[in-house]
Amino acid sequence: MKRLVGFILFWIAIGMTFMLFIRNGLVALCIIVLCLILGYRLFCS
Repeated sequence: MKRLVGFILFWIAIGMTFMLFIRNGLVALCIIVLCLILGYRLFCS
């Protein structure tokens, strides 16, 4: 369980770093929705 939480926190940090370079809110929102859908599909199947 610790490894999974660490993996998730690592990728959250990578995503936050990536979002520093995206100034357009609409593009950021689209990326967030895409990642949520993809994460849900990968986690639940």
